[in-house]
Amino acid sequence: MSPAYRNGPNSAGTVVAIVADVMALILGLWILMYLLDANRANSLVQFIHDAAGWLAGWSRDLFTFDEAWARVVAGYGLAAVVYLFIGHAIANRMHRH
Repeated sequence: MSPAYRNGPNSAGTVVAIVADVMALILGLWILMYLLDANRANSLVQFIHDAAGWLAGWSRDLFTFDEAWARVVAGYGLAAVVYLFIGHAIANRMHRH
């Protein structure tokens, strides 16, 4: 069953949800690339890193775990979850009005 904002006539809600999904996807890709030790000299990896850094600017240094991988997962992962939650909540609210 898909969310109501994807089936209704309110395309603005759909756009908000898609933007939130893309933001979370970029953050998730960076976490995966970091954990898999992707080549940072690669232009795609650098683009994803820069975009994720901008998106998670408010949360990427929020945690001070000893392990670098834990800081990346927690900081960037928190941003991804927040964008998904808020984006889809806004999309649902837009559909109701």
